Amino acid sequence: MSAAAAKSPGKFTISQAIDSIGVNKFTISIFFLVGIAMMFDGYDYMIISYTNTQIALEFGVDDIAKGALSSWSTIGIVVGSFAAGPLSDGFGRKKILSIGTFMYGLFTIPCIFAPNYLIFAVFRVIAGLFLGVCTPIVTTLFTEFTPTKQRSFFITFGMAWMIVGWVMSALVGTVVVQLWSWHVCYAIGALPVLYAFIFNHFTPESAHWAAVHGKIDVAETTLRRIEKRAGKEMPYDLSGSNILVPPVAAKASPAEVWKGKYLRTTFALVVLYFAGNFTIYGVNAWLPSIMLARGYEITSAYLLAMAQNAAAVIANCTTGFVSEAIGRKRNIILGYAVSILSCFLAAFATGSFWLVLGSLIFLGFALNYAITAVQPMMSESYPTEFRNSGVATIVALGKSAGIFSPIVLGALIGMGFDFTVLFSLLAIPMVLGVLAGLLLPKGAKGMNIDDIAEESVASTK
Repeated sequence: MSAAAAKSPGKFTISQAIDSIGVNKFTISIFFLVGIAMMFDGYDYMIISYTNTQIALEFGVDDIAKGALSSWSTIGIVVGSFAAGPLSDGFGRKKILSIGTFMYGLFTIPCIFAPNYLIFAVFRVIAGLFLGVCTPIVTTLFTEFTPTKQRSFFITFGMAWMIVGWVMSALVGTVVVQLWSWHVCYAIGALPVLYAFIFNHFTPESAHWAAVHGKIDVAETTLRRIEKRAGKEMPYDLSGSNILVPPVAAKASPAEVWKGKYLRTTFALVVLYFAGNFTIYGVNAWLPSIMLARGYEITSAYLLAMAQNAAAVIANCTTGFVSEAIGRKRNIILGYAVSILSCFLAAFATGSFWLVLGSLIFLGFALNYAITAVQPMMSESYPTEFRNSGVATIVALGKSAGIFSPIVLGALIGMGFDFTVLFSLLAIPMVLGVLAGLLLPKGAKGMNIDDIAEESVASTK
């Protein structure tokens, strides 16, 4: 009997089709295609932390304006993230992510040649708009393309690509600024202009998105592309007429994330993401400068920051496994509780370079473990028709912390607060995160995308 003849002629859901072949070559290809887009995202944001001293000197600005260099991009990211939800829920994940990737690379180019602080800031905001469009869609694509049993791992491990971008920015910032100038760092940051075409060519549209929008032919095409690239046959006849579409919510506007059963979850996730971002953005924006002020050589200061970010990659890989083992909610609370401890350990680590290095590695691990633990809960809490609107709302409001945190810390540094006080204060948002975690439901561990959709519709009747 041929493989084709052995296929079940019956109905199937998209989740069943994707789960039937497990992790495969297609899964890995999506991990890299979507992940590289996220890597450029991380690089674009973090490179400012490794060039702000040189930029501030060239443009002749004070500490508050220097701190705001990190905030200009974040302003754009927040606005762009809000737009990402309705855009990708309405027009498709692939299309909007491709356009966003191209545009944020394109608007990074003028930053290379900016003649003054104002022009530089304006184009950082514009590039940030398109950068913000990308981030929520990445989480959603990992959710919709990966098998149920490994979904949490791929969502959290996928976020590690952003940290890879941070580490890459540290390497580039350490070497390139010394050999040439900060302008070259932003030339590298414009490479997404080229990568957008690669991503668009090799990435199919989400079958889940296509199905709930009545584009069954697109869903069928995507499943056939998955099967071909995977090198494995799904045990179903992939004709569009056999695809079972889950119940669709009666209302699917972005406002639904603030109504009914979703209100409490959305509120808790926004507080968690805001708290985590406030601390992480504050540390990342100012750590190299703080280390320089404490007397470390520029190379040592940047290596400390780079080691912290390298630890974050390990954290992103780890939190997905633990999330599957103990559940989403428990993992989030654990992560934020450990982060409180890490802030105080970093605050009081003085003297030996190795003691400081160890405390910062632990800090990088803990903070990123905590905030990445939130990612699976974000994408699993909403049905497909407004999933990315939910993710985008949380990302936008959560990342708004990145606007305020560098400025607040810059003001405190300008007022003379020392390293110990600054890092102790950064524990406060993580305490709020623990409290917000207590408001969360248990999460969707073990449920596939179609089960989540059915439960969501049933609970609103």
